Amino acid sequence: MLDTRQLRYFAAIFEHGSLNRAAEELRVAASALSHHLNQLEGQLDTQLFRRKPRGMEPTAAGLRLYEHARSILKAIEAAQTDLRNSERRIAGQVAVGMSYSGVKAIGLDLLSTVLRDYPAVRLVLSESLSGAALPLLLASDVDMALIYNPPVDATLRIQPVLEETMVCVGRPEIIGDTDAPITFAELLELPIILVRQGVSARAIMDDMTLLKKIEARAILQMNSVQAIGGAVEAGLGCVIGTQLFMQEQLDRGTVRARPIVSPTLSRTLYLCNLASRPPTYATEAICELVLELVQRAVREGRWNAQLLL
Repeated sequence: MLDTRQLRYFAAIFEHGSLNRAAEELRVAASALSHHLNQLEGQLDTQLFRRKPRGMEPTAAGLRLYEHARSILKAIEAAQTDLRNSERRIAGQVAVGMSYSGVKAIGLDLLSTVLRDYPAVRLVLSESLSGAALPLLLASDVDMALIYNPPVDATLRIQPVLEETMVCVGRPEIIGDTDAPITFAELLELPIILVRQGVSARAIMDDMTLLKKIEARAILQMNSVQAIGGAVEAGLGCVIGTQLFMQEQLDRGTVRARPIVSPTLSRTLYLCNLASRPPTYATEAICELVLELVQRAVREGRWNAQLLL
């Protein structure tokens, strides 16, 4: 049976790529680490590292075990912190993943409120484009994430937060010098720049059938906010997004936004947590704060969306 010390030693060797460097950090003899690693490999009946002259290289089994070990060790740390807070003191590290739009709308408010109201919380805010927060959550790199259109997954607890209507943004000579709606059929005839993260573009809209049509016609696919904004302003193409996503360019007047109709395109934002990880006092408090800030941003008109809470 695996124990937490074995997993902690294994994770340190993995992260440092060296028995000696791991031993220095843990303040344990390198021979003791080697002994525990040999025991662990014997228990699992598999090799976890390839021993090389300049360090330790994880095998495929080592890579898989590290994902499990990281999640388990983080859960243990969270449990220890939570149980030490016998008076329901809100303390400890809380990692939050957000899309670029989420950070624009509530990121600063979240940071300032946590510093003011929860001084014992160590907040880690991770910004990503489109759906990249999901892998962070599944890998236990964040405790919660605001994610657009997450897949159906039994490992997730999801709560719908808001729905956004998508628009077409581009220079007037690309999309037309008008604010009038553009049909989906007309949109497909334009040079579309697709907002993409990794192999997924599902965060753009809810309807996967329509998304496949857009993917087939896109002239460029990017996962860089700066590159997308620059390409749209340079007239290389147009982008399907929200007004919030391209707000700076719209404020400068270099691009226009046209509503998309027949059909209307939308996407849904969810607050997601791992079902296997019980909440702590701190994560509960930050979850509630995130939802409160989203509601405030929508009601004050800073986030053009319809609340689903």
